[in-house]
Amino acid sequence: MSEVPVPRLVRRDRTMVAVAVMLDVAFYSGRTATVSAADIAERIGLARRGMEPLLQALSRAGLLESVRGPRGGYRLGRARRDIRMSDIAAVAIEADAADGPGGALQEAVVERMWSDLDARIDETLRSITLEDLLRRAAEAGLRRPATEPISFAI
Repeated sequence: MSEVPVPRLVRRDRTMVAVAVMLDVAFYSGRTATVSAADIAERIGLARRGMEPLLQALSRAGLLESVRGPRGGYRLGRARRDIRMSDIAAVAIEADAADGPGGALQEAVVERMWSDLDARIDETLRSITLEDLLRRAAEAGLRRPATEPISFAI
C-alpha cells in the first residue's frame, strides 16, 4: 500500500484549531505582548495538553514566537499581514499527517480529484491573511482588549 498525502479538506478540524490559535494570539497579543497557552486553550475551549504539539509546530514554522519566563507565552512570529491562512494550514496538515488508502483507482482517480480540490482550497487560503480575519472580527463588533494600564501601586 502506497502512502498518499492527506487532503486538506479531510483534515479541516486540525486546520480550524490552528487558525483559531493564531487568531487568538493575534487578537489578544499581537507581536509585542504574549498570551499564555492556558488562556488560549480556555478561550477556544480545548485542553492545553492537546494544543501543545500544535503550538510547538506553529513556533517551529516561525508563525508564533515562544517566550519563556514569568511574562512568557506566545506572540506572532511575523506581521499579521504576512501570515496567510495557507501558511497556518500547511503547518496543521504537516503536524497531523496520516496514511491514506492506496490502490490503482485511488491513485489514478480519487487522489487526483483530492489534489484538484486542495489546489482550489490553497488558492483561497493564500488570499486570506491573519489581518483579514482581524478585520472581520472588528466588523462583527468584536473589540480587542485594551492593554492593562501601568500601575505604580505596591
